[in-house]
Amino acid sequence: MIWFVSLLVFVMLASAIAVLLLPNMLAAVVASSVVSLALAVLFALLKAPDVAMTEAAIGAGLSSLLLALALRRLGLWRLDDDDVN
Repeated sequence: MIWFVSLLVFVMLASAIAVLLLPNMLAAVVASSVVSLALAVLFALLKAPDVAMTEAAIGAGLSSLLLALALRRLGLWRLDDDDVN
């Protein structure tokens, strides 16, 4: 059990660092949703299912959707960096 929690914390830290270092904005949005999903699993392990469901729905779902739509609106949603002016 402790190894699984340690793995979740490592995934959360790696994803949070990836959000800061990734040059692609869409990949950074995906990495931030991985942080939220790992946190939701951690809340579920801590026997807080209501908080886990809220974190999964709002943190990973709605926030990622809003950030992706904002990137599309700003024109920063491209997967490749070859077309940048």
